[in-house]
Amino acid sequence: MRTDLFDFDLPTSRIALRPAIPRDAARLLVVRPGGKPGELEDRKIADLADLLALGDCLVVNDSKVIAAQLKGRRIGRGDAEPEIEATLHKRIDSSHWRAFVLGAKKVQAGDTLRFGAEGRVCFLSELDAKVSHKDEAGEVTLSFSFHGPVLDQAIAERGAMPLPPYIASRRAPDEQDRADYQTLFAREDGSVAAPTAGLHFTDAMLARLKARGVAVHQVMLHVGAGTFLPVKTDDTADHKMHAEFGTVTAEVADALNAARAKGGRIVAVGSTALRLLESATGVDGKLRAFSGETAIFITPGYRFRAADLMLTNFHLPRSTLFMLVSAFSGLETMQRAYAHAIASAYRFYSYGDACLLYPESR
Repeated sequence: MRTDLFDFDLPTSRIALRPAIPRDAARLLVVRPGGKPGELEDRKIADLADLLALGDCLVVNDSKVIAAQLKGRRIGRGDAEPEIEATLHKRIDSSHWRAFVLGAKKVQAGDTLRFGAEGRVCFLSELDAKVSHKDEAGEVTLSFSFHGPVLDQAIAERGAMPLPPYIASRRAPDEQDRADYQTLFAREDGSVAAPTAGLHFTDAMLARLKARGVAVHQVMLHVGAGTFLPVKTDDTADHKMHAEFGTVTAEVADALNAARAKGGRIVAVGSTALRLLESATGVDGKLRAFSGETAIFITPGYRFRAADLMLTNFHLPRSTLFMLVSAFSGLETMQRAYAHAIASAYRFYSYGDACLLYPESR
């Protein structure tokens, strides 16, 4: 499909720079495809329990965002030590990461990058990494001087939360983002972008869901920065997704299959949970245990097998995420929904409001 079909204009005033307080005070646009009155309904995230039923299951992504944005300098190549900003986006092993480098022309394979000179752990005064590989697009592989938990701690101390460019270009990350850009489900370090639909949940909201008889199940997909990059090709068929690692346990798969067999609906909380569920579901519609990488790219025409509803934020134009929601609820429906959201002053993107999507009739 033509990429420009998924374009739209968004005023910068609609981009949220901070989350709603409390989190469940965010707005919720309910989208029921059909093109008739009632297709769009304005609600609050706090109303989610009222929109679901006994036996429904929410599936959330419990990956934890790491402080993946590192600032430092290139050393060891002449007197000049240019400043470097690297954003880690994919762990390779206990000491190697793939990273995007701002100003990649400043570095080449064999260079040493030094991040920070002050640490809260006395024996980690500096964190060095060697550029072991650089590809044609400027993406690099970093080989750190530490490994395992020690490296994780050093990154956490020196790094900043990797806020998306549409926020970071307007304000710097701060300590508040360490809490704001993390869901209450966050468990295992590995994401470099938040599974943002999960940011809306509070303990009070979970209590209301439980009282309603709605179960919450956790899966894990480590979100990479590539998921949120705009599609630069003219045709979606020419776009290549970055692979991301995820797991669905046998216990969760069995519980969701059983709930669906009894008439319960599976509600994917966010595009990451939905993509993982679809990757773990066979052509027979049965969800199975899954552990591995997925690079699934969902565009209109895709036949969904795993999710009955989807809770998600508002996404960027020409992004794989807007393509995904257009596949779920229909492109024309989502164009109307986004036009309504813009006109009604909904807040967009990672810290913004959400929508509850019903599937397009097929």
